[in-house]
Parts: sequence; C-alpha cells; structure tokens
Amino acid sequence: MHEATDAAGVSIPAEYADAWEDGFGVRGWKLDLPGRGADVIAATPYTGERIPTSVFVHDIVDHHLCGFALSGYTDEAGALIQLAERTGSDPVPDFVQIIDEDLLPGAFESGDWRELLPVSLVTAVEAAPGTRAGMAQLRAQWGDGVLRALWLAGFVATGWGRAAAARAAWERHGLAYAKRAATARALQRLFEQVDARVREQGWSRASGVFRVTPKAVGFRFEGPAAGREEWQPITD
Repeated sequence: MHEATDAAGVSIPAEYADAWEDGFGVRGWKLDLPGRGADVIAATPYTGERIPTSVFVHDIVDHHLCGFALSGYTDEAGALIQLAERTGSDPVPDFVQIIDEDLLPGAFESGDWRELLPVSLVTAVEAAPGTRAGMAQLRAQWGDGVLRALWLAGFVATGWGRAAAARAAWERHGLAYAKRAATARALQRLFEQVDARVREQGWSRASGVFRVTPKAVGFRFEGPAAGREEWQPITD
C-alpha cells in the first residue's frame, strides 16, 4: 500500500503486529511505506521522558511529511533537526548514539555516511580494505573525540540544510508547517486510542490508514475492524 495525497491532506498506511518477524520481535506499529528499512523497529505510543510524542509520531511528522525516508543518515539528520525545532528537545544525544553505535565502528547501514564527513576522511576510509578497517585507522590517528565532533557537525549541518525542503514538503501536502507541533500532539492522542483498541480486542495483526488534514487527524481500520474510524482535531 502507498500513501495518497490530495488537496485535503495525506493518507498514510500502517500495520500492527503483536510480535514482528523482523529480527526484533517486538509489539507495535510500522508505517507501510516504500523503502521502509529493515532497521525500522515497530513502535508503541510510549513517549519517553524527553519528548511528548512517540517515535511513531516522529516517523510521520518529522520524517514522512517532511519528505524524509525512514532510514538513512542524512534523512535522520533532517528529521532530528525537525524534531528538535518542533519540541525544543536537544538532538545531540540522538546523533551521538548513531555515531557511537554505527559510524565510529564503521558499521555503516547506508552509503550516505559520505555526506557527513570531510572529503579527505571519506577518501581515507574508502582506501582501506573495508569501512571498519578504515574507521579504525582514523580513530587511531585522530581519536574518538575529534571524529565524534566531525560526525556531529556533519549531522547538524546536513539537517539544518534540509529544513527548507521539509517546509516545502508539508506545503505540497496542503498542510500548515507552522502547526507541526499541534498536528503531532493530535496524532499522539489518536495513536494512543488506536493502539488501545487493538490491545482491547486482542488482535495479533491489524492494518489501517492514518489521515492528516489541515484541521484534524484520523485513522480508519482496514483489518479486523474495517470501516471503524477515529478522529482527533488539531488544536493550537
């Protein structure tokens, strides 16, 4: 299934499983979009302590509606800057987690890592027998502190540079970019309702479509409760 866009907003398909067969095996929801990477983990309405909306809402509001893929380092850079601007949160811890888990060890999951480092360092990594060996050489030469700072600078500059494209993407959907925070809060309330419905019914699988319009957000079940709809107004 693919998203649909018209003058009244955008429709985004989603799937639920009580245990995804994706190597992670967790309960939750995933957006059903082309190019969804294997690294995208199912999400629940849980918000954590720092941010008032869940990862799933972040995927809709800061990734998809901004025109960013759910996977890839440069798309994550753009989305995390959007999240920071929307919520006032600090994006640095999330960037550092990606750097420490993926980039410093050379365990690159996508080729766009090259856009985050100075050209001379990219050349050095590519001259090595492999990316892990290349990064190991750079760490021995420069130290983790310098490399972490360079990766971080690359993430921030890349994410900042994609802000105009994010605004343009929202406007192409006919949505108000200035209402991103209110839209996200409405989606969070809606997502909590939808997830509660699935758990109450004890469904192992479910699917449906989230709808984002200028004035409200909605969800229509297409699985066990086909035809049932939930709506939440977007309030400032």
